[in-house]
Amino acid sequence: MTSPYDINEIFPQDAAGAVRLPRRQAGNSPQGLAVTLLADYTLRSRAWLPSAAIVALLAEAGVSQAGARTAMSRLARRGVLESRRRGRRSSYRLTAAAAASLVIGGSAIVSSPGTRPWDEHWTLIAFSLPQEEAALRRGLRSELRWMGYAPLYDGLWISPHDLSEKTKARLAELTLGNLTVFRARHIELDASIRRNPLDAWDTADIARQYESFIRRWRATVPQTTAGQIVGAAAVRARTEVMDTYRRLPILDPHLPARLLPPDWLREPARDLFIAVYDGLAGAAEDHVRAVASRHADGQVAGVGAHTVADLTTGFS
Repeated sequence: MTSPYDINEIFPQDAAGAVRLPRRQAGNSPQGLAVTLLADYTLRSRAWLPSAAIVALLAEAGVSQAGARTAMSRLARRGVLESRRRGRRSSYRLTAAAAASLVIGGSAIVSSPGTRPWDEHWTLIAFSLPQEEAALRRGLRSELRWMGYAPLYDGLWISPHDLSEKTKARLAELTLGNLTVFRARHIELDASIRRNPLDAWDTADIARQYESFIRRWRATVPQTTAGQIVGAAAVRARTEVMDTYRRLPILDPHLPARLLPPDWLREPARDLFIAVYDGLAGAAEDHVRAVASRHADGQVAGVGAHTVADLTTGFS
């Protein structure tokens, strides 16, 4: 079974080779915080934020000035941010490729999987790549895990869902043809020798992640509703709730209801995330706009907090 934190990337790499978003780390990395910050308040407009404002906002999250500037520089080298200088002031914004990737990732994270009927068939993806293709193998496994697949065996990954045309095209691009896909039913064998497809996922551990998220954020909802979280605290809380929640839909393979334990916490966790993330949007936006304007000597255009509904539709 797979570990719930054996995930290489926060977001899918639809712009492969052009953008390398920060890798998941224990805790909040400066690069990850910077990406979340710019995505949460400039994703729709790709607005320029003064570098001094980004440094100030990251400082409120506990990042040193040197750490913040290093993070921005590295993100620029990775193709996530682009910079410009006017006089003595420098600014950064998301690149078009990074914004497109973040929109795709954000939509996948917040979209509800619904309750589609299951035909009891599994999709099996078998692949074999030579040892010298280690980077390609890691990329394929990262993509498969993002799409909800898990390794039943080392070179055999499974999902209860059928492949979309987009998924087929992406897999063909990644594997250069070294891959075979099946759609089949599972046949029960003797219990002593069988490995059930469901064993590919540690559903108990995923359930514990949902429980931990709900325990952490339950008390924030009434405080949010009462308007008690404002300013820098609103930005910190909104960044953290996104940073912690966005792992869960990736960990959760969206298995059919009949395969899951009773009282699965996917929807309660999603509802709680929406209540906090959307509930703090106004207060957090006001603070980010104020900090940005202070370091730009005037109003910064394009700063705006989006909602879960915006992410779900891809801002369309």
